Amino acid sequence: MQRAALFRGGDAQMAAGDLGELLVPYMPTIRVPKSGDRVFKTECAFSYDSPDSEGGLYVCMNTFLGFGREHIERHYRKTGQCVYLHLKRHLRQKVPGASGGALPKRRNAKLFLDLEISSDLNSDDFEYEDEAKLVIFPDHYEISLPNIEELPALVTIACDALLSAKSPYRKQEPDSWEEELQASKHAKTLVQLDNGVRIPPSGWKCSKCDLRENLWLNLSDGSVLCGKWFFDGSGGNGHAVEHYRDTGYPLAVKLGTITPDGADVYSFDEEEPVLDPHIAKHLAHFGIDMLQMQVTDNGLRDNDIKPRVSEWEVIQEAGVKLKPMYGPGYTGMKNLGNSCYLNAVMQAIFSIPEFQRAYVGNLPRIFDYSPLDPTQDFNTQMAKLGHGLLSGQYSKPPMKSELIEQVVKEEHKPQHNGISPRMFKAFISKGHPEFSSNRQQDAQEFFLHLINLVERNPVGSENPSDVFRFLVEERTQCCQSRKVRYTDRVDYIMQLPVAMEAATNKDELIAYELKRREAEAARRPLPELVRAKIPFSACLQAFSEPSNVEDFWSSALQAKSAGVKTSRFASFPEYLVVQIKKFTFGLDWIPKKLDVSIDMPDFLDITHLRARGLQPGEEELPDIAPPIVIPDDPKDHMTNHFVESLDIDESSVMQLAEMGFPLEACRKAVYYTGNLGAEVAFNWIIAHMEEPDFAEPLVIPAFGEVASSGAAALGAVGLDNQPPEEMVAIIISMGFQRNVAIQALKATNNNLERALEWIFSHPDPEEESDPALDTMDMENNANANILAETGSEGPRIKDGPGRYELFGFISHMGTSTMSGHYVCHLRKEGRWVIYNDLRVCASERPPKDLGYIYFYHRIPS
Repeated sequence: MQRAALFRGGDAQMAAGDLGELLVPYMPTIRVPKSGDRVFKTECAFSYDSPDSEGGLYVCMNTFLGFGREHIERHYRKTGQCVYLHLKRHLRQKVPGASGGALPKRRNAKLFLDLEISSDLNSDDFEYEDEAKLVIFPDHYEISLPNIEELPALVTIACDALLSAKSPYRKQEPDSWEEELQASKHAKTLVQLDNGVRIPPSGWKCSKCDLRENLWLNLSDGSVLCGKWFFDGSGGNGHAVEHYRDTGYPLAVKLGTITPDGADVYSFDEEEPVLDPHIAKHLAHFGIDMLQMQVTDNGLRDNDIKPRVSEWEVIQEAGVKLKPMYGPGYTGMKNLGNSCYLNAVMQAIFSIPEFQRAYVGNLPRIFDYSPLDPTQDFNTQMAKLGHGLLSGQYSKPPMKSELIEQVVKEEHKPQHNGISPRMFKAFISKGHPEFSSNRQQDAQEFFLHLINLVERNPVGSENPSDVFRFLVEERTQCCQSRKVRYTDRVDYIMQLPVAMEAATNKDELIAYELKRREAEAARRPLPELVRAKIPFSACLQAFSEPSNVEDFWSSALQAKSAGVKTSRFASFPEYLVVQIKKFTFGLDWIPKKLDVSIDMPDFLDITHLRARGLQPGEEELPDIAPPIVIPDDPKDHMTNHFVESLDIDESSVMQLAEMGFPLEACRKAVYYTGNLGAEVAFNWIIAHMEEPDFAEPLVIPAFGEVASSGAAALGAVGLDNQPPEEMVAIIISMGFQRNVAIQALKATNNNLERALEWIFSHPDPEEESDPALDTMDMENNANANILAETGSEGPRIKDGPGRYELFGFISHMGTSTMSGHYVCHLRKEGRWVIYNDLRVCASERPPKDLGYIYFYHRIPS
């Protein structure tokens, strides 16, 4: 049957009396969704088609997977499944006299849950009509629903259960859909204290802490207090809720949301957002005139836009009229609730040709060879996301108002604007303690998590993540003997420290800080922000300078001594990712962000950072391992379950924590790698990020267990004379073959640092290996395939010149990685484009000096 005939629609209707007989052969394949079954009735497994799409969505009555019209035949051919529930949403013109509303009316509301309403259309003139049919392949017989009298009871029950099933993403998106607000029961009788409080137009801060974001004005006594952490990225210490518990004052309005049309009001007593019909009167009590208030899309008043110094305004280019961009490569992504970090990273990733070719270029092959459940396949979901961003299918200009009536009379074709990466996020975050939550995350940490998944799921002969890989040469020198040791490691990101001491406007910073403190003490509006200006050259210099090695053991002295370490590039990657280390920890271990401006160059030359290896006149440190120190009372020591009593290099822990990794994971990484430094611990983190207990506190096993496992983790010889699996995984994570890792550890008595040196001093290891090792399947070691195996030449690299050109950057707004918002800027077709979740616009003032992660492409020689 030809495709055109297959989808004609109603020309294959069956007589009512034949329905039961028609479905008899297919009854064994029809299932009723049970508790725990995931029903995908809002999104195609291979595309972003939905019931709103022109062809609707086909849901398999056996697997409950959804498929768009372009992909349903693939599933039918692969599985032989014949019965599908076809879901379609139509947009109709309202009949004369139909009541309007805030949103288009749904006639069959119970059929489709969690479907979004298009905001592009006039709700007074149009309404939605939902339609469901059973479709039987390959002849495309259609049975309209409901048809309870004629259908077998099992089919009726299955259809009803499928139509009423909850979204499989509801756990990940609580509160992400809007509901109609109700007037608060306290609004009419709210008591307001006559205490003379007047709220200034700006300069707000919590009266109990220093926070200036997510502030709420209590409508009873005028207190300005911070709220809790919310899914939209705003954060606080919960002082507004504490104040309600102490006083019982029920209503509060969010500062920054007040406009002539209303404001965001929350009822602590009713525990939900509410409407306050008397909001103008309640605000006037504290000197706020609603008619004079106006906010931007970001909750910032127009008066606050000038002089455009807040990073929220500058990075999002607030106050500037931006031209929307549409078409291939200009597709926005919906924020699912603190998923902007994912959106920003994926926009940058799929602007790189190697990733485009690997996933979108191989899309037919990836889809054809996908598993029976493509929602659980990494390559399928990457190809789906890449196609959604690059095809232009979901980035079309909005329909002009004068053409709406004409189009609707024929048959409305909804215009898709952006994609919702719910299925993608659900899969790649599965089992991860941080990314599976609705909390804000570090974009740099997610980038590494994504690279880890790309490495573990090869898509072809070329691994697209190779474009980021490079070798770092570590030169460690004993300060007393002057002898040196050279080691190499694999990395994906160049981390630049912020050289605060090199600020070029120190006098202005000192003057600003004095004015700021005076304004806070006098409760006056804050002065215009002064941001530290840091030369990029100073950050690059700080990167190349030697750093002290804590707890350094010198093999030349065979004792602890002072040591220094420098890092250089043993190879230059095709794409250089530069992270500005803006996030740090205060003395109270609370993450903080350095609000600085760095003059990042459009063209970058780091050729001078090329590694040179052992130089004439340098003498290498002897290849001697440090002695294993056994405590006097090992039982008492090893049975202590508190991390504080362990000998853990806290400086390495801090270095890893500043990268955005969970603190407990950093402690475990340093502990299990024997305090060999942050670089080795970093590779342990990459190898263990997928484990369920990744961020759980470190628990030391009892002494009896340590003899076989704990000691092995510290480098002792195992009882079976096999290298510890932890160390094997770390070396594999650097890009070496498993047999090479085991051979190196055996040759060095399971000393991790010496094993790495052995590998680089033996470029052609012996081919023979323990026969038992050859029979080990990679699946027996979850970490063994994190990085694809390579030849004897060592890690995969794409070396070349060290000259680069900037083509993109990711910026962060907010005070820490636990809150705020991410935006991506990319240079496409000769101009800069801003990707701010669903909004994709031509950039007028790209804030290149305020970025967090920068993407450079190598300039061909």
